[in-house]
Formats: sequence, structure tokens, C-alpha cells
Amino acid sequence: MKQQEINKLSVKDIESKISDFSGKLNNMKLAHGVSPMENPIQIRSIRRTVARLKTELTKREASATAEA
Repeated sequence: MKQQEINKLSVKDIESKISDFSGKLNNMKLAHGVSPMENPIQIRSIRRTVARLKTELTKREASATAEA
């Protein structure tokens, strides 16, 4: 998920995407621990997507408190 796509999402959508991707990341980590994945780079990609989403959420919360 690219930053431009994340910028278009609402706060509720971002929160739901964070929970979705976090669950997917945990499942992939467990699966990779049991038997090596064919493409472990997917784990890195999802981890970075979660970080982008959390950063955008924090940015929006900070701007909301600054405006108030």
C-alpha cells in the first residue's frame, strides 16, 4: 500500500487496515517460523505498510490536537 493510497483513507479505515495487516503479519511470522516461506520479503513489505499506516494515524491525531 502506497502513501498516496493511505492519505486518501479515513481514520476509521486506517485503524481497520492496521488491524487487518497486523493480523496478517502475525500469521505470516508464525508460518515462516514453522516452515520457511518461499518469499520472506512479503513479511518486510507488510511490516512497513503497518508502520506507514501507524505514522499517518499519529500524524492525523497530532494535527487534530494542534487545531483544538
